Amino acid sequence: MFNRILIANRGEIACRVIRTCRRLGIETVAVYSEADASAQHVRQADVAYPIGGPRPADSYLRGDAIIDVAKRSGAQAIHPGYGFLSENADFAEAVERAGLAFIGPSADSMRRMGSKAGAKDLMARGGVPVVPGYTGDDQDPALLAREAERIGFPLMIKAAYGGGGKGMRIVRSTGEFAANLESCQREAKNAFGRDRVLLERYIEQPRHIEFQVFGDRHGNIVHLNERECSAQRRYQKVLEETPSPFVTPDLRAKMGDAAIAAARALDYVNAGTVEFIVGQGGDFYFMEINTRLQVEHPVTEMVLGLDLVELQLRVASGEALPGSLIRNKSIPANGHAIELRLYAEDPDQGFLPGSGTLEKLHLPQPSEHVRIDSGVIEGDTVTIFYDPMIAKLIVWDANREAALLRMREALAGCGVVGPKSNIEFLERLVRHPAVVEGRIDTGYLDRHLDEFVSTGSDDVGQDALFAAALAWLAHEEAQAPSLARASGDPHSPWARADGWRLGHPGKRIVALLDRGTRVEISAHGANGRYRLGLGEHQCTVERASLRDGILSAEFDGVTRRWRVTLDEERVVVHDGVRRHVFQHAPAFAYATTSATSGDRVVAPMPGRIVVVKAKAGDEVAEGQELLVMEAMKMELSLKAPRAGTVDAVQAAAGDFVEADAVLVRLVGA
Repeated sequence: MFNRILIANRGEIACRVIRTCRRLGIETVAVYSEADASAQHVRQADVAYPIGGPRPADSYLRGDAIIDVAKRSGAQAIHPGYGFLSENADFAEAVERAGLAFIGPSADSMRRMGSKAGAKDLMARGGVPVVPGYTGDDQDPALLAREAERIGFPLMIKAAYGGGGKGMRIVRSTGEFAANLESCQREAKNAFGRDRVLLERYIEQPRHIEFQVFGDRHGNIVHLNERECSAQRRYQKVLEETPSPFVTPDLRAKMGDAAIAAARALDYVNAGTVEFIVGQGGDFYFMEINTRLQVEHPVTEMVLGLDLVELQLRVASGEALPGSLIRNKSIPANGHAIELRLYAEDPDQGFLPGSGTLEKLHLPQPSEHVRIDSGVIEGDTVTIFYDPMIAKLIVWDANREAALLRMREALAGCGVVGPKSNIEFLERLVRHPAVVEGRIDTGYLDRHLDEFVSTGSDDVGQDALFAAALAWLAHEEAQAPSLARASGDPHSPWARADGWRLGHPGKRIVALLDRGTRVEISAHGANGRYRLGLGEHQCTVERASLRDGILSAEFDGVTRRWRVTLDEERVVVHDGVRRHVFQHAPAFAYATTSATSGDRVVAPMPGRIVVVKAKAGDEVAEGQELLVMEAMKMELSLKAPRAGTVDAVQAAAGDFVEADAVLVRLVGA
């Protein structure tokens, strides 16, 4: 076994690898960019070295710099994590040439499997079902257009060296092909350094089911069952689980055999994932092979009681896979596990990636049922340069129904203050009938997104407002003794908990902002007994208690329980199904309003301008694409807010712009 390894990655996966290494007594070396100087993986590693600027190309994609650090630090091996250089055959080969062990498959396997095109051809030769398509080297746009016509629509354009949902487009007609090809190639080039694409027929309403495979240097190859990854948005996995609610024992055996056959044809070593498209009738087709550990690997660990990172380390050091894995063709799962990805993004604004300081971060306590994998803590910054993941929530229980309940409870215990997050989206997701009934397909979220995001007109209801007001009253009363002590006057009115306020004896006003709208709740009483008023609605409260984040009270004779997260600026109440977020406002304050102008296009977040499609003097229509911007490794289309004439374009391709920078100005009606 190794004594010291370098982790060529960042964020939660780097922290995940460090955790296993610490348990095994292996020292860890971290590398970091200028943007990550204070990151958790830097703080948790035994030693850490800077390797360049904040852009991935200037740091985490600099294989030569990473290998140099490994040699200088005395590391014996490099763990690539996922993303960045994890599936780069040239890097794996360079690591081996430097006399270090690469904790992953061989460069030869990567070259044959890391290219989606090459892997697809290999599977076809091995008898594994593949989807009709084009995987050739010739990338001439005219040829690709002809191949698209031959394959037929709808079809998918995919980055040949990609992953993570980037560099993928669905095209449903000839007229859409050229623009989608150009965008896909550009995104692939920016994300993976290569713009080669492949084409394949798009299977309508498929499921995405993948098999974890593992091989060692002694000729042993096993599969560790499937993971269901069909809940996706724009090809990004949102929810992963195992076992799949769709897979029967017979289908599992067939797909498992196909996965092992693919790995054995390559003499595959270490962790890999064989991904399949599965039709509604159970027909399955090879999709791709990921020559690395997957983001969703924890669900497999939870149901099999394994540490896949430990297996990676042992295999890379020359050990054989455990006999218990080799002897069993199929390993029975113990219970059910589900994973969700908590992101800094705004679902109500098209899942716009977020950035900024995590002013408050509440996550559930880890237990035998709940696991948290994260690379940030409260006070850390989510930067614009990398994936905006905050944490992965993984739950386990005896069966799927119980695991879904565990996940709902875990989500209710989450809270993010700072950048917008997708918590409310995830809460809707795990309660949606398509998920609960196990019938979701890979396109369901995109087809029915309005069922999962706020409409902006959702009725909050007076119960949530009363609960939020009650929580604030309890908070105020808890602060009263400290205010009295601060004043030094034992007879100070601030020491009284009878509802006294200057000019309003016995009455208080709790003012809340609900999505920008001011709401005032009147309150009479104190010490757990109140009469609350909201317009014409009245409510009598008895036995109110706020302890350890739980509000319990009798509302008009019915006792209810709410989770509460509260600070000086906001109140969040959760009824067990839905959370409600309110801003606290002064009791007697003038509330201003603001309006946005339709005469400009602004940058929604910091990023780089990729393409400018308009110039001064152009007549443009409402919704016409004017610029393409890259942020968080994704392309954003910036469109005209109304019809008019372009007065000025204030950015050029390649420019880095800040959030809210005015990029285009419009004039005319």
